[in-house]
Amino acid sequence: MKGVTVVEHPLVQHKLTLMRKKDTSTSQFRQLLKEIGGLICYEVTRDLPTETIRIETPLTEMQAQSLSGKKLVFAAILRSGMGMLEGMLELVPAARLAHVGLYRDPATLECVEYYFKAPAELADRWVIVVDPMLATGNTAIAAVDRLKEAGAKTIRMACLLASPEGLSKFRGHHPDVAIWTASIDERLNEHGYILPGLGDAGDRMYGTK
Repeated sequence: MKGVTVVEHPLVQHKLTLMRKKDTSTSQFRQLLKEIGGLICYEVTRDLPTETIRIETPLTEMQAQSLSGKKLVFAAILRSGMGMLEGMLELVPAARLAHVGLYRDPATLECVEYYFKAPAELADRWVIVVDPMLATGNTAIAAVDRLKEAGAKTIRMACLLASPEGLSKFRGHHPDVAIWTASIDERLNEHGYILPGLGDAGDRMYGTK
């Protein structure tokens, strides 16, 4: 699908397999989500803009590459997005953070916003939306809608799993937002969960039901 990149690195796929197993413990799931978040972040940021600066090594001066422009913004969709965020921050510790609080109404599957906080000057920053599951697409669409309202211009999406239905719907609403995911699974079930999937990422990460 245009605008969608599946991260097929062996380490990503191995960790995803471990996360899918129903007997993976809460602590293991949380650690794996952190690790896979960092690996996916590496791919999402592959083409960040750089500039040449002069530095001094212990031996001599040289021209070297450095990130240019304003700091990245990681926009985590609460609550499960926080699990991937930890690994991404280890890779880019200077990134700014935005938080988008949304929950999915179990009856309509539509999302409801309850919290939003983002850095200033979003128009000048790369914004990476973080959420492990892109299922129906409603939550991701609402999050990007809200970020665009706040001024974001350059937006990307990082997720762990995606459904074909969710990808199609999201790309229809936001064709300018590219997506990176570890897997495009088979389909959604009647309750809006990804199959074969890995269950509810938030519940498995926090040990709740």
